[in-house]
Amino acid sequence: MAEILINPATIHLETLGCKVNQYESEAIHGGLTNTAWFNATADTHPDLVIINTCSVTKKAAMQSRQMIRRAIRNHPTAIIIATGCLAQTEPRELAQIEGIDYIIGNADKTRLPEFFRNGPPVKNTEPVIIRADISVRRFFDDSGFPETGTRSRPFIKIQDGCDQFCTYCIVPHARGPSRSRPMQRIADEIKNFSKKGRHEVVLTGIHIGRWGLDLSPETNLHRLLTHIHQNNLIQRVRLSSIEPLEVTDALLSFAADSEHLCAHWHIPLQSGDNAVLKKMNRPYSSEVFSDRVRRIRSLIPQAAIGTDVMVGFPGETDDAFERTAALLESLPVTYLHVFPFSRREPAPAARFPDQVSLEKIKHRATVLNRLGLRKKAAFYDKMIGETVNVVLESRRDMSSGRLTGVSENYIRVMIGGGDGLKNRMVRCRITARISPHTVSAELI
Repeated sequence: MAEILINPATIHLETLGCKVNQYESEAIHGGLTNTAWFNATADTHPDLVIINTCSVTKKAAMQSRQMIRRAIRNHPTAIIIATGCLAQTEPRELAQIEGIDYIIGNADKTRLPEFFRNGPPVKNTEPVIIRADISVRRFFDDSGFPETGTRSRPFIKIQDGCDQFCTYCIVPHARGPSRSRPMQRIADEIKNFSKKGRHEVVLTGIHIGRWGLDLSPETNLHRLLTHIHQNNLIQRVRLSSIEPLEVTDALLSFAADSEHLCAHWHIPLQSGDNAVLKKMNRPYSSEVFSDRVRRIRSLIPQAAIGTDVMVGFPGETDDAFERTAALLESLPVTYLHVFPFSRREPAPAARFPDQVSLEKIKHRATVLNRLGLRKKAAFYDKMIGETVNVVLESRRDMSSGRLTGVSENYIRVMIGGGDGLKNRMVRCRITARISPHTVSAELI
């Protein structure tokens, strides 16, 4: 017999994966606490535990399953809900984990508060699977995503889904086709955060460079940023990640002149070898990527430029890897996110011949990670003595007790100061690099 949840109930929510997942978790939490059945968050002894999963790599999927099992073990009386990308791509596999009560895929994640608006969830002897076909979705689902958030630099989801189908990637299967959030909804949420005293928002999505192309009338990311700028909606806007071909000259010219758009560009490369890029189904060449990076550095000299790079894609020879390393060495990039290739069905690359050995993958990742650290150190050292605007966070560094924050060009900064500076934007001068990932600064 199903056991009914005690009312009102407490919630514990855990999240793996990208900024989009993190945004969605906050929205789910806000939606649930607006119902009659939930009223608080509890890290210990919660009545309901929600795990928002990730499936982009084998490691992420494994971590998601581990987190679910740990939640079942640590909270044996709680109702357990697994949602997110792994719930969308592998619901039957998750159903084999004893103790899960609900498995809710991405197609229905936004409706999670709605499911329980008229009655609380219950413990089930067999998990209830709620998973619609996300491949048929054509419109951005804004339901269940109230304008909430507790971050100093909150995320705003402007887009979902991807049409690219890179041969290594299962995200289109987990997220469906590209869908854009209407401009007015984005603007309303930005204004809401600005009224709450936030100084920066981070525009995020699965493929934000495609924003607006499916709206009627069609529009684009440049126009969205122009709207935010012209209406002075907030002091600072940061882009999460944008593809090389979508870093247009018009967008860069706007960025060079705008005081609102952060001098921070994260542009995926994946490989510096054109043959590998073609096998990946990436729609650009290494020359295009190189041109965009150099163009950014020319127009915005202090910009942070990050990139994603994959090692060990099937057929990546030693020469192909060396071309990638040499390209990154030659370019003015600031930091690297290095990802080992992960075989993920139904992505075609999982079945490609010439799979690279784990030993080689680990070696190549080590080489590029070391290069990334050197690049970041050089960028930080170059910024010593420069002035930056830093959005301070609500927390302090645990070891030093100093305030922490992030500059417009994505430098993590520590400064001294009282609690009155928390969540404020301050101007400061960088004085020293104190770790591979942090600088010290003084207020000016």
